[in-house]
Amino acid sequence: MLPSQRALFDMPRDVCFLNAAAWSPLPLASQEAGRAAMGRKGQPWKLAGDFQSGQYERARKAAATLIGASPDDVALISSVGYGVSTAGKVLSIPRGSRVIVLENDHTSPVLEWIGRAEAGGFTVDTVKQPSDADWNSAVLEAIERAGAAPLALASISSVHWSDGGAIDLLRIAAALKKQGAALLVDATHDVGVRKIDVKVLDPDFLIFPTYKWVLGPYGRAFMYVAKRRQNGTPLEQTAAARKAVSAEDTLYFRDITYRDDARRYDMGERDHFVSMEMASIGMEMMAGWGSEAVVERISMLTGRLAEGLGNLGFDLPDTRHRAPHILCVGFPKGMAPDLPKRLAAENVHAAPRLGRLRISPHVYNDEQDVDRFVEVFRKLAL
Repeated sequence: MLPSQRALFDMPRDVCFLNAAAWSPLPLASQEAGRAAMGRKGQPWKLAGDFQSGQYERARKAAATLIGASPDDVALISSVGYGVSTAGKVLSIPRGSRVIVLENDHTSPVLEWIGRAEAGGFTVDTVKQPSDADWNSAVLEAIERAGAAPLALASISSVHWSDGGAIDLLRIAAALKKQGAALLVDATHDVGVRKIDVKVLDPDFLIFPTYKWVLGPYGRAFMYVAKRRQNGTPLEQTAAARKAVSAEDTLYFRDITYRDDARRYDMGERDHFVSMEMASIGMEMMAGWGSEAVVERISMLTGRLAEGLGNLGFDLPDTRHRAPHILCVGFPKGMAPDLPKRLAAENVHAAPRLGRLRISPHVYNDEQDVDRFVEVFRKLAL
């Protein structure tokens, strides 16, 4: 089994941080890269002429590796919301059709369609949050509901942020294809942990940021775009998105047609001085460990957590329905509002999420962290 990687992080032994689903700590190597990058911005005249392009392509390749994609099919963007807005500009949602979203999903895959629905003449069909975290049954029922309006799109997270419920993307994608519907995946809580291969899954868009599970900074995100969607208009108008537009060329509008790959959707001002290398390092680390090893490690930790919290009267989702790296504790009588704060006072960190306590270990955690969490939680929550 992959051992704990705590030594690669600036994490004191007395800190029990089980909150990767909110934000991960940066590895020491990424912190050092960030400091060096600030120095580059301080003395930009030292940068090699090909420095920028090398940074872009290293990050693009690292992101593509995590999802089984070609780098040509990956765009450099700033956030999941940016990617969903791009998809909103590319996709045509027919009037009288519907878009499926998840109840209480994070805002990024939802608000774009709510904002467009009235003017676009389509409806947003919200799948109710199941009490047992079995999102697959709920989503499949919504897709196949008799008498419902034609389905144009499912815009969903692959792991629900508030209960840890995991979507079986292959089953959902197959059901959508039967309906002729598109699939947009917010894979924020998935990429780097559960195995994703876009060549097999074939989503229209799959988007993820770096600041959570792939150990990177804020402001960096990546968007896979299926080739059938690479003929749309980007969210921003940039020279880099065009085939031959350059301020350095005396004929700098030689060819203003868009590039033929997902690079046309790259954001403007792609950050190359500071955080792009930091993002690459985290993604490369995750790829180096591999999904199977990461899942085995974190599944052991969440399993140990569930065992330690079992038979205490709390609601724990069935292993069949939850993601291997997230355990959400439900409170039949309601969670004490100050419980997360009291846990933090003991240097034990987890997140309140819609009445649940979301516990999310990563590869830097170990059995000692789990046992300490259970001990402190029992003391404060019982």
